[in-house]
Amino acid sequence: MTTSRAEPVSTSAERGRATAAGISCYLSWGLIPVLFQLVGRLGAGPWEILAHRILWGAPTAVVLVLLARQGHAARAVLRQPRTLGWLALSAATIAANWIVFIWAVNSGRVLETSLGYYILPLLNIAAGALMFGERIDRVGRIAIAFAAAGVALQTLALGHLPVVSLALAISFGAYGIIRKRVTAEAQTGFLFESAFLVLPSAVFVLWLGAHGASGFGRDLPLSLWLVACGPLTAIPLLWFAWAARRLPLSAMGFLQFIAPTLTFGLGLLQGEIFTPLRGASFALIWAGVAIFAYGVWRKSRAALAATEAVEAAAQ
Repeated sequence: MTTSRAEPVSTSAERGRATAAGISCYLSWGLIPVLFQLVGRLGAGPWEILAHRILWGAPTAVVLVLLARQGHAARAVLRQPRTLGWLALSAATIAANWIVFIWAVNSGRVLETSLGYYILPLLNIAAGALMFGERIDRVGRIAIAFAAAGVALQTLALGHLPVVSLALAISFGAYGIIRKRVTAEAQTGFLFESAFLVLPSAVFVLWLGAHGASGFGRDLPLSLWLVACGPLTAIPLLWFAWAARRLPLSAMGFLQFIAPTLTFGLGLLQGEIFTPLRGASFALIWAGVAIFAYGVWRKSRAALAATEAVEAAAQ
């Protein structure tokens, strides 16, 4: 039912696909605040956006399971109560993450979401070492130290505990760990997560309509954008789940820096307060990213050299 490590990646081509999936999901998540802000300006509140995100993500999940020919896998999960329990828990953690994020980006707190997703890789790397036996080398420890210092300085700059940032980091960190432990494939897992969330979402949408508090069905642009929230949620999440089961948590932690960098730029463009102290904190974080990138590059070069040496000896 569980696995202690990322699934072995047998070929460089599959490693490339897993890395591409990870990069794609984080690029999507870095830009998705623009979608939620647009829908918010059209009149939808955070909970309504969340409900439609789930409702329209569910049909997408069904289609993707059918396209992947994983119907048998879905039926197998139904016979595994413990797997269903893990997926119910992952559904709860991702829903918590979504509502905090949607509320934050529509409340002028985009930079705080950026901080949250800079904290997240620290949790991923620590979890990889503590729970999955992944080794952190000296370069990795230095990178983490720089990033941790940056996060501490950012907290000082805010003048209060960064509740939004911590909630985002902890909820999505927990989601990644849970999904890493579940043997269900990405499409199948997301299908069951959607199934657990779709009923309360439908009830909430119907309640909004009955009280005249919903723009869905009355305003065409808003309705279309709410529907779009479903597939634009499902596809990146599937990329994430697929990559997370095939790459070490440390590698996923490194790729994670893509999304907060994009949201950081978005927050600046939208005129959020950015003091010199906050600037210094991000500079420390970026230094950690650069050091970590160097460590990953050095490891990949060493692995390539070792492979070439083995191939040369075999000839």
